[in-house]
Amino acid sequence: MRNSTRLLALLVAVLFSSQLLAQQGNARGTIGESPYNVIRGWAKPFQENGFAFGGNSGILAESPDRIIIAQRGETVLPYPVPDDFPGYAGFLGINVLQETNRRTWQNCLYTVNGDGEVQEIWTQWDYLCEGSAGPGPHRVRISPYDPERKIWLVNETFHQIYVFSNDGSELLATYGEKGVQGDDGSHFGRPQDVTFLPDGRILIADGLDNHRVMIMDNDMNYLGEFGGFGDGPGQFNTIHAIAVGPDGRIFVLDRSGGEVNLFRTTDDPAVIEFERSIGSRLTLPLDIIVNENDFWITDLGPLRFVNFDFEGNIKYTWLVPRELPDGYLEVHTFSVDSEGSLYGGDNQYGRTQKFIPKPGASADLLIEAPWVAN
Repeated sequence: MRNSTRLLALLVAVLFSSQLLAQQGNARGTIGESPYNVIRGWAKPFQENGFAFGGNSGILAESPDRIIIAQRGETVLPYPVPDDFPGYAGFLGINVLQETNRRTWQNCLYTVNGDGEVQEIWTQWDYLCEGSAGPGPHRVRISPYDPERKIWLVNETFHQIYVFSNDGSELLATYGEKGVQGDDGSHFGRPQDVTFLPDGRILIADGLDNHRVMIMDNDMNYLGEFGGFGDGPGQFNTIHAIAVGPDGRIFVLDRSGGEVNLFRTTDDPAVIEFERSIGSRLTLPLDIIVNENDFWITDLGPLRFVNFDFEGNIKYTWLVPRELPDGYLEVHTFSVDSEGSLYGGDNQYGRTQKFIPKPGASADLLIEAPWVAN
């Protein structure tokens, strides 16, 4: 009887361990609870009847009261919708990334305040996404070194990057040729992201087709590039995001390659050198924020936030649940404001959510606003 009891206990332990491993998937290191609370229903719907948010592919918390959002159009809803419909298509079981037949190119770029209420809708720029057979807008960024705070929008499908005035009233520049893929110094191949060095140089993550990072001067003249397709040191298999850190560090997320590659600037403005691959094997890394001594990424399989130090050691991980009303299918993009609030864009359920630190949460577990040179 005693042996049977021990065997039963062992089987239960093995089953529990198997379920835990299945839940954790490719997550490794210290896995704990989220240090944040979700503000339920934060993003207030503003669409006309019959439409909902599209996939939130780009988000930037310029301040605690001005959050810039780029979405992949809006989602056409089935009829009728239930009375308790909260305004996002995932509530109805619609995956806005996969059900492209429901996508309509309207209200692609807008801002909300700290309460999630829409403030500005820049419908005048919807034409920049119209006619796209692909996902369209991918990232929205602002250089922290630009006194004019110009807004950069990366359009993956049309191989273009747009630069707007901060108030959204003017389209100041367009880079790349619409619908024309290229790998020279003035064309892109489904670009994914842009980031900015303290000396004024601009780095373009020209990622899905060309697997390279382009080095541009402050006027977007081509200086050089690094990377290239492959699995060797400093090579990529689809770049998805890029960020700059202290001491000339440049972090590049290799989405399909499943790793973060670390590079360093050199004395030559046209040359950036590979340093090493850092972190454990990842599944599908999506976005990154670099702080003074470490960095955070989002990854799939399971969906999670992962904190690494610059040596590649995992410091902390927290899993992001799928279950509604507060869950995610994909944290495609995330941003942190100066007060420490975290914003995450869901490219599949179709919405943005706001997280605030839990009372008493350790500062070591919270994501800081991105690093900026003094």
